[in-house]
Amino acid sequence: MMQNNRREFLIALSGLAGAAGVAGLFPPVIQKALAVSAHRRTGTLQDVEHIVILMQENRSFDHYFGTLPGVRGFADPFPVPRPAFHTMQNKNIWLQPPAPGSTAQPALAPFHLNTERHFEYIRVEGTPHTWNNAQYAWSHGRMEEWPRHKQNHSMGYYREEDIPFQFALANAFTICDAYHCSFQGGTNPNRLFLWTGTNDPLGVGHGPAIYNEYDWFDADPGSHGGYTWITYAERLERAGISWQIYQNMGDNFTDNPLAGFRSFRDAWFQRPGYSESLRHRGVATRDLDKLADDVRDDKLPQVSWIVATAEGSEHPGPSSPAQGADYTARVLEALIANPTVWSKTVLIVNFDENDGFFDHVPPPAPPSYISWHSDPGRAVLAGASTVNTRGEYHERLPGYQNTADERALLHRPYGLGPRVPCYIVSPWSKGGWVNSEVFDHTSIIKFIEKRFGVNEPNISSWRRAVCGDLLSSFNFSRPDDQAFLLPETLERARRARALTQRTTPPVPSQLIMPVQEGGIRPSRALPYELHVISRVPDSRQVTLEFRNTGRAAAVFHVYDRLNLSAVPRRFTVEPQKSLQDRWLTTPAGDYDLWVLAPNGFHRHFTGRSGIEQQVDFEMDYDRPNDALRLLFRNSSERDHIITLTANRYESSEPVTLLIPAKSSRTLSRPLVNGPWYDDSVRLQGYPGWSRRFAGRMETGQDSTSDPAMEGEAIAEQSIG
Repeated sequence: MMQNNRREFLIALSGLAGAAGVAGLFPPVIQKALAVSAHRRTGTLQDVEHIVILMQENRSFDHYFGTLPGVRGFADPFPVPRPAFHTMQNKNIWLQPPAPGSTAQPALAPFHLNTERHFEYIRVEGTPHTWNNAQYAWSHGRMEEWPRHKQNHSMGYYREEDIPFQFALANAFTICDAYHCSFQGGTNPNRLFLWTGTNDPLGVGHGPAIYNEYDWFDADPGSHGGYTWITYAERLERAGISWQIYQNMGDNFTDNPLAGFRSFRDAWFQRPGYSESLRHRGVATRDLDKLADDVRDDKLPQVSWIVATAEGSEHPGPSSPAQGADYTARVLEALIANPTVWSKTVLIVNFDENDGFFDHVPPPAPPSYISWHSDPGRAVLAGASTVNTRGEYHERLPGYQNTADERALLHRPYGLGPRVPCYIVSPWSKGGWVNSEVFDHTSIIKFIEKRFGVNEPNISSWRRAVCGDLLSSFNFSRPDDQAFLLPETLERARRARALTQRTTPPVPSQLIMPVQEGGIRPSRALPYELHVISRVPDSRQVTLEFRNTGRAAAVFHVYDRLNLSAVPRRFTVEPQKSLQDRWLTTPAGDYDLWVLAPNGFHRHFTGRSGIEQQVDFEMDYDRPNDALRLLFRNSSERDHIITLTANRYESSEPVTLLIPAKSSRTLSRPLVNGPWYDDSVRLQGYPGWSRRFAGRMETGQDSTSDPAMEGEAIAEQSIG
């Protein structure tokens, strides 16, 4: 049976037979997971003896956690600007035009899937989520017509009362709000990044993997017996690191990507020379009951992957958030069967991709091609990278995909894709933390590398630089031993299981903006220290310089608000490096550039090239004094007055500063309410000129989430 038909068969089967599925109580032992103290032998990563990964299916971050306090959700003040549509002007991507042909109102905003009024919304229908529609919805980072490619209900989201277990996990342990799927597309390519670090972009092992072509043993459209590049499981095997996939081979929703590899196919069919170890560990049934046995017997491998059943997968259709919560609870139950083992274990619960559900944060990605040419000197990129981007673009089509539609997407970046939920559940990550470092599925391999020393060469240089290794999610020296209660999951799962059909919710009759609940949470220190410096050399252009004085590479996104139909430019800058680019002004000399980077970093430059050619402004961090250092240069023949205004975090009066002709002035801006800042500088007498700078000053110490991140999503784009 080919993979698409097999998956459709499993979806239909689960809807008919799900009521007879796994039952079982949610025993009190699950509450003990948070009461177990961390095994502390060295106070370092070496205290971790077991890493367990449960990858669930098809939910975006905003879809689950846009309302969660203390994360970058619906109250984000700096969403991507979007072109005008209908009668909408100066808007951002919180407002979207509805899908063509629908009867929805002229604009859609994210809307609540209210399961208290309509419990059937817990089994919301899925949306398109393959390579081509994902690329078109992303639109090189413009993300301006999401429902056109993902359907209207892709804008639906849940609140805490709808998914209480997921919120409880986030509030009890650590939630990552900058964790992205690896690939703009569906299940199997994303899972390949988790299990192998790549989708084989250069085709050396019968890739690249773009769809779910090889997600079962009898799927082989290339007729070559399967993928041949080395998986990370095989690298662990060769290094003597114990590993296991826990799954039910009769019901794993075709979510074990090792089924696409020739070595594991040989093991499955027991062909001559096959590896019994690969068969036993990778493609045999060893379900959650065996996981619990291994934990009780202190035989849990060093690295384990868990592949859920169709009903437990959280995938729209065969599953739901309620059923996925119950499955996750049973995984935790198995891991806590032996508290001594749990005290040495890290459980990572993530999601392979977003289905088609909307997320507002533009994924970090290499720059897009404006025009491509086989001669690199003649190709034109929207941006640049100091990191080698080899392997990050779709440059090769397998013969069975060589159609006009597929050729139209050549040279597109593979990822990163939209944000997906990721919980770090362990005795070293308790306390309701948020971690806003950029991660993707390869980050989990990098975490395993750090602990067990087995290198994965498949991970590209660009992902090595941009995506972290998860270490910032833990406190190994002083683990938090607070205990929290997790809500019961079984009854809600039973109700969801009893629904025999999936539901496509109607679009609300009124345009109501989503609201993020107020409150802060502890936030992990981040490796970012970023700068953007503007120059206006003449009336025809403005230049931006992107500097990185931090400890990790970062991607800057630049949107030209006077030309939003243009492909946004992206700049990947490594530590201690910089890049520069220029933008042409309008015929009148106007410019309006909107810059985004990790954890709410924002710069906004507006003006009309003229007198500001002789006024420069730079901002730097003064960590010893908990302040920002603002430098102004006036090269003109006349005095100028600068006004500094706080936009958020404090209500102080504006500060004015005289900058005499042919001179420079420095102003110290104390951060009196924590490390967060959001200020604007304006030049008196020139109302179009402004410089806005916002973000968090990193000090190397843990901090708090953005205290202003609460309230209603703002559809009107902020100016200046």
